[in-house]
Parts: sequence; C-alpha cells; structure tokens
Amino acid sequence: RALEAPIRQIAANAGVEGSVVIGKLADSKNPNQGFDAQTETYVDMIEAGIVDPAKVVRTALQDAGSIAALLITAEAMIADMPPKDSQAGNGQGY
Repeated sequence: RALEAPIRQIAANAGVEGSVVIGKLADSKNPNQGFDAQTETYVDMIEAGIVDPAKVVRTALQDAGSIAALLITAEAMIADMPPKDSQAGNGQGY
C-alpha cells in the first residue's frame, strides 16, 4: 500500500482517480509500464524517458527507514498541556 501512495498522489494531482491508474498498472504485463501524468496516458517509462536516478530512490528509501527507526525508538512524547483549571489526580486535590 505504501508503494501505491506516490502513484495515487501523482494521479490525484493530474485530476485522475488513483485507484483506476493503479488497477491498470497492476494488470499490465510490462514491468516498465507507468502513468504519464502530463499526457494522462500509459507509457513505457523507459522509452518515454521518465526515470528516477537510482541514487535518488536509494537515498529516499534510506532516509525513510532512518526516520521510521527514529520514531520507533523515541523515548519522549509531545502532548498538549492540560488546561490550568483542571486538577491533577482526577480531582483529588494533589
């Protein structure tokens, strides 16, 4: 599902329903098949010259993993301050 998110967003930005685009791409037998949002057509991404450099993709995945690990191991929490008029201890007056 996470791998579908960029495709859904690109389709939404182009004014196309993301689930339709994902369905057509999933049915394609060409592993290079993709959605060209500029022309709203399905093309062979390699032949059309629509590719991401490997370093960009690798760096994005490494950074995402790093952030996920940081969030999992965080020992602190950010929360809203309770209102001044509320009493701690469930009204016990402590």
